Amino acid sequence: MNTKIKNIIFDLGGVILDIDETVVYKELEKMGIKTSELAHSKEFIEIMSKFDTGIYTAPTFRKRMKALIGQEKMTDEKFDSIWNAMLLDIPRERVEAIEKVKKHYKIFLMSNTNVIHYDLYVRDLQLRFGYNEFDELFDKSYFSFAEHLEKPDPRFFELILDHESLLPEETLFIDDTEKNINIAKSLGINTYHISREELVRNLFENGVLKDGIVG
Repeated sequence: MNTKIKNIIFDLGGVILDIDETVVYKELEKMGIKTSELAHSKEFIEIMSKFDTGIYTAPTFRKRMKALIGQEKMTDEKFDSIWNAMLLDIPRERVEAIEKVKKHYKIFLMSNTNVIHYDLYVRDLQLRFGYNEFDELFDKSYFSFAEHLEKPDPRFFELILDHESLLPEETLFIDDTEKNINIAKSLGINTYHISREELVRNLFENGVLKDGIVG
């Protein structure tokens, strides 16, 4: 058992929640939209960032994104259906693993997300697992749209460290994106770069971090 770790910060998408962004792009491609160009366009990136950090409301996001892809007449229901298609599942065994981990560590959720996605997976959390909010499963959850900050901005990490009085050297950050991992490292936080093929529950044994996870 690694005794120096007292706190664990989990990413959501790709770690707790299974996601597949390509599903959205495939749906858009059926409409004749060139998604490779879209995903790298300055306007798309700006709209996404402003929505994920809560600058844009959901109605503003829908309006601007539908205009960008040339689908102004698309209903909000259809748009949300396509947009949410990337959200796959929160496996029950993953929630059960988190429940065990919480018995041994202070645990936090840190996610770049938006209100449209949030509403969907919170509803899933309520219906399938009986938790009204992620704050009930974790000690505290931090979402980019609520904090007006997004990874890899170091201020997002610093906010959590400060608000929760966490020491970086006693904290482990688990994420599937390298640039987020690198920023956490630069702040002195221990990290584990998990691939989407790995299972987060395999990092623990009866809720305790396995040896070798933290260097």
